[in-house]
Amino acid sequence: MQDIIIIGAGFTGLWTAIFLRQKFPSKKITIVERGTIPAGASLRNAGFACFGSLTEILSDAGLMGHEKALELVRMRFDGLRTIQKVFGNALIDFSLCKGYELLSGEEYLKDLSMLNEWLYLVTGSPDTFTVSDEKIESFGFGAIAHLIENRFEGSLHSGKLVNALFQLAVKMDIRFLFATTVREVEEQSDGIRLITAKGPDLRTERLVYCTNAFSNQLLPKTDLVPARGQVLLTEPVPDLKFTGTFHYQEGFYYFRNLNDRILLGGARNTSLQTEYTLDAFTTLPVQQALEHFLSTVILPGRCPEITHRWAGIMAMGKEKMPVTEQLSDRSFCALRMSGMGVALAPAVARKIVELF
Repeated sequence: MQDIIIIGAGFTGLWTAIFLRQKFPSKKITIVERGTIPAGASLRNAGFACFGSLTEILSDAGLMGHEKALELVRMRFDGLRTIQKVFGNALIDFSLCKGYELLSGEEYLKDLSMLNEWLYLVTGSPDTFTVSDEKIESFGFGAIAHLIENRFEGSLHSGKLVNALFQLAVKMDIRFLFATTVREVEEQSDGIRLITAKGPDLRTERLVYCTNAFSNQLLPKTDLVPARGQVLLTEPVPDLKFTGTFHYQEGFYYFRNLNDRILLGGARNTSLQTEYTLDAFTTLPVQQALEHFLSTVILPGRCPEITHRWAGIMAMGKEKMPVTEQLSDRSFCALRMSGMGVALAPAVARKIVELF
C-alpha cells in the first residue's frame, strides 16, 4: 500500500513527486510509468526554454482574455526559473541564448508596446520583446519582414533534464515502476486500486494522474485531445549564421541551432486534423512543409540533408490553461500542457501539491 502514486514519469510527474516529497518527507511515493522511459513529449521535443512568442501570446489573449493569458505566461516563466534554480545551467545544457520570432508582415507591431506593459508584471522588464530587424540579414533568413527578440528565452537538453529529475527523485527515496500499464482505476472506501496490464494490482491512499496526452483511457471526460508534434534535424551546416531559439506563426514553427545543425519542428497547422493522434511517427505532408520552410525561410535556396526525424505527442484542449484539479477525495490530475511542458511542469506540479 502506497501513500501516493503518480501515473506518468514525464516532466509533470517527476516534478510533482519531488514537490510532494518536500511536503511529505515520510510518505511512500511511487511513480508508475507505462514505458521503459517517458514516451510522450518529455523526451521527444525540441528543447526550447521559452514562455511564449509575441503572436502566440496575443492569440491566447484573444481566446482567453489577457489576464488569463498573462497568468499562463507567468506559470511558464516561473517554471523556467525553477529549473535553473534547482539544476543550474551546466547539468542540463541550459542556455539563455535569446528567443526570436520571425514576422512576415507589420500587423503585430502595433501591439508590441501593450504586450510589453503586460509582461512587465512577469519579467520585470519594460522591454521583454524588442524589434531586432538588423539581425535578419546577418542570420541569413529569407521572406521575413521583422524579427522580434526576447532576451529571457533560450534552450536546454530535455533528455538531460529528465535524467536530472529522475536522479533527484531517486535520492529523495521516490520509487519507480517502469513498464507498468494501468488499465483501470477503482476508487474504494479504503483507498484506490490500480489494475495493471500484467499485474500485480497496486493500492494507494491518493493518486495523481500526470498522463498528459495519454489520459483519455483513464479520464475520458477530460477536455483533452492528443496532438502530434513532428521534428527534423539536419546534417551540420557550414557557417551557420544564427544562434538562439526561433518561432514563426504563433509558435506553429520552431527551430534552433543545435551544434551547427538545424533542429526544426512544427507545421502542425498545415494538417491539423491528421495531427490529432496518438501515433508517434512522422508523416510526408508535414515533413515536406518543414523542409519547404527550411529551404525558403531559414536557409533560402539551400537544402541540407536531413539526418533524423521524430515525433512527440502533446495534449491540447479548448484552451491552453493546464488542467490542475482535485477529481475526488483521493485523486488529482495535472494535464494538458499544450506543448509547453518543459516550462509549465514545475508550476503545474506546485499547484497540484497545494491541493494536498
